[in-house]
Amino acid sequence: MKVIPLKLLLFFLLISGIAFSQVSENEKVIKEDSIKAQEDQVDSLKVTEREILKQQEQNRIDSVLKVKLHEEMQLYSQDSQKKAELEEKLRKIEAEDSIKKVEQLLKIKRLKEKARGFPVTLFTDTLFVMYTKLGSFDANERASTVTERVYSLYDEDFFSPDSMKVDTGETTNDIIYNDKIIMSVSEVDALWFDKTKNEVSNEYLNTIKDTVVKYRNDNSFVNRLKRIGLALLTLIILFFIVKLIFKLFKKLKEYILERKDKYLSGLTIKDFKLLNQQQSIKVAELILRILRLIVILLVLYFSLPVLFSIFPVTKSYAGLLLGWVLNPAKLVISAVIKFLPNLFTIAIIFIFTRYAIRAIKYFTDEIDAGRMELGNFHKEWAIPTFQIVKFVMYTMMFVIIFPYLPGSDSPAFQGVSVFLGILVSFGSSSSIANIMAGLVITYMRPFKIGDRITISDVTGDVIEKTLLVTRLRTIKNEDITVPNSLVLSGHTTNYSTNSKDTGLIVHTTITIGYDVPWKKMHETLIEAAIRTEMILKDPKPFVLQTSLDDFYVSYQINAYTHEANKQAVIYSDLHQNIQDTCNENGIEIMSPHYKSLRDGNLSTIPENYLPKDYIVPSFNIKEEKDKR
Repeated sequence: MKVIPLKLLLFFLLISGIAFSQVSENEKVIKEDSIKAQEDQVDSLKVTEREILKQQEQNRIDSVLKVKLHEEMQLYSQDSQKKAELEEKLRKIEAEDSIKKVEQLLKIKRLKEKARGFPVTLFTDTLFVMYTKLGSFDANERASTVTERVYSLYDEDFFSPDSMKVDTGETTNDIIYNDKIIMSVSEVDALWFDKTKNEVSNEYLNTIKDTVVKYRNDNSFVNRLKRIGLALLTLIILFFIVKLIFKLFKKLKEYILERKDKYLSGLTIKDFKLLNQQQSIKVAELILRILRLIVILLVLYFSLPVLFSIFPVTKSYAGLLLGWVLNPAKLVISAVIKFLPNLFTIAIIFIFTRYAIRAIKYFTDEIDAGRMELGNFHKEWAIPTFQIVKFVMYTMMFVIIFPYLPGSDSPAFQGVSVFLGILVSFGSSSSIANIMAGLVITYMRPFKIGDRITISDVTGDVIEKTLLVTRLRTIKNEDITVPNSLVLSGHTTNYSTNSKDTGLIVHTTITIGYDVPWKKMHETLIEAAIRTEMILKDPKPFVLQTSLDDFYVSYQINAYTHEANKQAVIYSDLHQNIQDTCNENGIEIMSPHYKSLRDGNLSTIPENYLPKDYIVPSFNIKEEKDKR
């Protein structure tokens, strides 16, 4: 085992220590920045509050000054000059007050943007929110202190709401209960809500009083017993509802099983048996169990808000549970209502496209059936052209509809669309090539369904043409699928194109030695062709001598037929007839090399074709004697 050098280990520890200290330093800097930002915010709030208090003090001074000016104006009512001077001073003070009021409102607005509210609560209810400080207490400390005092009122054995009142002071209004201060309301509190100090104090007083009385009444011994009884009654009702659900689903199951031959005979898609009756029954039972479970869960879920709403402490959870269901439902309903105009637009576009395609389909069927002609437009083009037009029209419809779909302008929807487009582009390059080749083949018309063709080294009848592939069936009943791109890139031989009109020429070659006269050979081959079924008598078969080789002559018999799809049978019969006619005419089909030595050898012609008096030639030897 390799040991780590001590120097390397020390270096690693040094680097780790530096990195750790750097991270700690960064965290410390971030923490200090955060604390400094909070302190700056608090300082800013303090400065703003001080400015507001100074303005309030100045407002009081201005109010006193305005009262004195009004009194002097009454004293100098006869002196118009002095009265005008006093009125001018009064207007200046009022103008300055207006400017100060606007500035004060702006400062309050800035304070609202920065300040954080702290709630005063009793159980789950928020009575009001504290935003400003008072003396040495900040907003959080004020809210906590007032909350404790409100709870002490709730716990008071002999609470009397009438003992609560507002004690008006010069700087603050105090809400007291039996000479005990519950909370104080300052000028800043009043300015915060753009109300007077008395208005805010009375609102807080009534809120505290009403909330405490409400909770004391709700949590009284008699009311608690009533709520417990109501909760038990709710649970009993819930039990019977669940029991009723079980009975209803049991009856539904029995009803379906009694009529299983009508409703559960099985599921068949075209000729494929997807589900038999027994499997259908199992699937139906599973669906019923799932539906029963869903219904029970929904009943239980909606019963919880009812139970929670009975007790004051849990009443807020009732609204929360209902909100989980009702808020999404409201959003869905609202979205559906907002979507209705777009839905009508989409429906009109879809209906128009649908009926336009139906109209085009009518003309397509007429052209395909041959009841309508359209210039040089071949009827074989009708169905493929309709498919292309249909695809284009539906694509255009989707492009027009897309902006009206909900969420079509969302980045997520657009991102998914782009992603799917990229996947299709990269994953279907060969498919696109085959589709384009299929379109070209359709309008080139090199073959049609039922034609006997040869593609590369595959020969068969065309049984299917699609935009992607062409399927052939060979004479051995083998179905071969050829991609259209391969069809287009190679050459195709069609045997059926002219077979019904001028006829297809079937041909085969036979080699015969020079000892057989060529005229006799022509007559023999033509006779063999005429004897073959599905060979036309008119035009008459003909023979071509394709070569004169060293030992034999190549004779090619050519004959016309209308049955291009039965070439195998025609060739087989033709070869049989060639053998018969050659034997009948005494022509031996020998190997290509001709030998003249025949004595002593039996003819290759079968015995039933030889004459009755045929004698096998003997091997003759001629002996010559020496004359001497």
